[in-house]
Amino acid sequence: MTASNDFDPEPPEPKLFSARLTPHRSLNRTGFLVLMAFISVVSFVAGVAFWMMGAWPVFGFFSLDVLVIYWAFRINFRRAKATEDIVVTASELRVRRVSHRGHVVEWVLNPLWVQFEQKSHAEFGIERLYLVSRGRRVSIGSFLGPDEKASFAKALMTALQAAKRGPTYNPVA
Repeated sequence: MTASNDFDPEPPEPKLFSARLTPHRSLNRTGFLVLMAFISVVSFVAGVAFWMMGAWPVFGFFSLDVLVIYWAFRINFRRAKATEDIVVTASELRVRRVSHRGHVVEWVLNPLWVQFEQKSHAEFGIERLYLVSRGRRVSIGSFLGPDEKASFAKALMTALQAAKRGPTYNPVA
């Protein structure tokens, strides 16, 4: 007996499936700095050329272009902070979505009752993935490409089928 009131909680259920989905960004920080340096140099040289021709207001517009491009990339990088976590155990399917602003939305569904739906297009492949349970429809993997959605859908379906079979008893382990 211990002096504290602590007790041993049940061990966590084994995860059948766990995935963290994040938006893809092809330009890293170094690439962004190189691109912005290139755009700044080209805009500055072109602006100076126009200034020397007497069209000095054009220099300001070139500077404004650089600022707008920088601002657009900053928004793009901020939106890349969004995540979507999907965890399947034998007793629950948990979807946790964190927006780029830090807002958290979480759904906990029973994997025995969940139906997995996908909306496909003949030419473009899988467009949408949904989890449907008790009248609720949760869209998942919205920022994945069609091939990534197909791979993800296959892995998630396998995990849901394993959850529906139930835990297996292995006396040897």
